[in-house]
Amino acid sequence: MAKDAPVHPPQALSAGGAMFGKLKALGIDHVFVNSGTDFPPIIEGLIAAGHQAVDLPTPVTVPHEMAAVSMAHGYYQMSGRPQSVMLHTNVGLSNGATGAINASCDHIPMLLMSGRTPVTEQDRFGARTVPIGWGQEMFDQTALVREASKWDYELRFPEQVSGLFDRAWAIANSTPKGPVYLSLPREVLCEPTPPEGLDAPSTMAPVITAPPPEVLAQAAELLAGAKSPLIISQRGTGTQAAFDALSGFVTDWALPVSQYWANQLSLPLDHPMQVGWDHDALLEEADVVLVINSLAPWWPDRVSLRPDCKVIQLGPDPLFSRTPVRNFRADLVLPGETGPTILALISAMAGPDRQAEEIEARRQRITALTTASRAAIRSRAEAGNRGPMTKDWVSLCLGEAIRARKAATGQLSTVYHELGCPLLPLGLEDHLSYFQEPHSGGLGWGFPAALGAQMAAPERLVFATMGDGSYMFANPTVCHQVAEALDLPVIVLVLNNEEWGAVRQSVSGLYADGLAAKANEVPLTSLKPSPDFTRTAEASRAYTESVTQGADLPAALDRAIRVATEERRQVLLNIAIER
Repeated sequence: MAKDAPVHPPQALSAGGAMFGKLKALGIDHVFVNSGTDFPPIIEGLIAAGHQAVDLPTPVTVPHEMAAVSMAHGYYQMSGRPQSVMLHTNVGLSNGATGAINASCDHIPMLLMSGRTPVTEQDRFGARTVPIGWGQEMFDQTALVREASKWDYELRFPEQVSGLFDRAWAIANSTPKGPVYLSLPREVLCEPTPPEGLDAPSTMAPVITAPPPEVLAQAAELLAGAKSPLIISQRGTGTQAAFDALSGFVTDWALPVSQYWANQLSLPLDHPMQVGWDHDALLEEADVVLVINSLAPWWPDRVSLRPDCKVIQLGPDPLFSRTPVRNFRADLVLPGETGPTILALISAMAGPDRQAEEIEARRQRITALTTASRAAIRSRAEAGNRGPMTKDWVSLCLGEAIRARKAATGQLSTVYHELGCPLLPLGLEDHLSYFQEPHSGGLGWGFPAALGAQMAAPERLVFATMGDGSYMFANPTVCHQVAEALDLPVIVLVLNNEEWGAVRQSVSGLYADGLAAKANEVPLTSLKPSPDFTRTAEASRAYTESVTQGADLPAALDRAIRVATEERRQVLLNIAIER
């Protein structure tokens, strides 16, 4: 009998390969990558890890850094699972910096990494080999994203991989969540890494905060005793359980909810307590205001609170401590992840006495108000059925198509909005059905975030609605290429008015009686002549249509949904919008 062949232990992986297995052990499914000359040890190490049957996350090649970071953003929003992004030295990091700013503003946890140009010029493996090794070196590369990062560090030695990645993951997932950044010098990535800890989950647990019980009790007493309460919720409820519970809670207590400048849905848009965006009148009369995770809950120059009004601020960071100036009242603060904190407050409301007659009178008054408001919203949207049409008409038609699809098949939908379809005419009903651009305003987010969401939830119907300027910011050639490569059937609606409408509106908002408000052509806003966006999408085999008449839009949306669901193919509708 022949002797068994000797078994040789696998060679130690370089840091460039070992970190992928560690990311997988931390629960990260995908690494969104834009590679460069700092990546040889990463690519070589990734192949070596595969040969050793290391369990690895899926690397996703994304040809622009802003799109890569935004895909990780959307993936987390839909799945609740943080992902990783790997970029190229300082130039790649600078292209991704706007995405990092957006992720920080939205409290999106992610492990953001970039290579660092080699430190050494010679005599060390991984030293500089091409002129850009000198041209890309910076005194402080991390400064590009430091303000958008909860924590940052530069990998100094290969044996640090396991411990530093554990720390990065724990801090990213701690309250308030957000991106963290690691700089990865090429020489360090080339060195072998000890295997200890690389296949294990984090040795550090995230810090999850919760409000003190006595403060919850105070907040409950204030809300229960309020004569004219108001809830303002901008960033959603955090969880499905909190979304469902909030709906029943505000019905039970007759608490009006304003989704002022919302970038996530907190309440179905047909809910009788949902008062929409225009909350100034209710806010001025309010004696208690509950602010749920809202960066800017009202316009300070337009509305003043009653002197005796009490304001309760609830959310992961109720004072938004990373925002230099934010002086909204905060008589009570309820710190904690939004979903669990909402549920804790609802439980605390079981204690105080109820003023049944006052609650019923308030219910009737608010219901009458919201019924009239919804009728006005629909009437205004229907009046926009012309050519070119209004954004409200597009929004109304899209909402009806979404509801029809859900009624016929049970399929849920999500709308990613970036200066596209206004929220209220959509009439959406479900948790995770709507995401608007972060309040940081880094444009180019909507399309790639929708791609990330579609990756996370392939069974959903995902729409990206954006203005023509936002579409151009999104590096559309890149996004359509990724959609084709990954078979992501996102439906893109470009609401095309041949201008930066948001800039025009901002000028008119500040100078209400000014010259720009009366002008047909406003300087620095025109995007004429408009490119034929359908041809950009067709280069990646998308199904496309241009729609110029409002009456033709419902049928075009039906065709778009059929292509996306039956052919699993991306779609672009170029829709003519009035200026």
